[in-house]
Amino acid sequence: MKYKAIIFDLDGTLLDTLTDLAEGTNYALRVNGFPERTIDEIRRFVGNGARKLVERAVPDGQVEAALEQVRQDFNVYYKVHCKDHTGPYPGIMEMLQSLVKAGYTLGVVSNKPDFAVQELIPEYFPGIFASVSGERQGVAKKPAPDLIWEAMKNLRADSSDAIYVGDSEVDLEAAANAGIPCISVAWGFKGRKFLEEQQAEMIIETPSEIFHYL
Repeated sequence: MKYKAIIFDLDGTLLDTLTDLAEGTNYALRVNGFPERTIDEIRRFVGNGARKLVERAVPDGQVEAALEQVRQDFNVYYKVHCKDHTGPYPGIMEMLQSLVKAGYTLGVVSNKPDFAVQELIPEYFPGIFASVSGERQGVAKKPAPDLIWEAMKNLRADSSDAIYVGDSEVDLEAAANAGIPCISVAWGFKGRKFLEEQQAEMIIETPSEIFHYL
């Protein structure tokens, strides 16, 4: 077995969270008097965490206090509604179960707020992951390697036997910064064309294809 530990991104990789992220963002924009965003705009804004999502969604030129209010309103709404329309992509659960059965240890590293990650993982993937981390204060988020290194430590892996799986340029950069390879998924928020433009070397179209690179 070439790899021992497989670490996954969450949004756009394991779970289709786009509608709930869009509804949370638009709720926060709406109650603060800002124009709402389309689902395709939200798709382009995600990847760097909730803080950056809000910053990109709010019209240019707003003061920090206005941004912070939108962030707070987003978090309040999303805590309640993060599972309204969210679910695993087709074939994800079967792929994860096959990986566990084959002896791999699995982790999740996400830029989604940690409170949401810790709620969503047990809901959709009970007993699958040995390490689960979202964005939290005091730890640099992706593309910094810190959360990936933390997961590798938890999974008792190092750069020679760990691999990352994600759907965005942030994931490619984070894996490179952590010194491990990255498998990119074409079914996520960014798509194959975008990933090819980012020089992604390993792209899969369906979850079962992951075994080709393992």
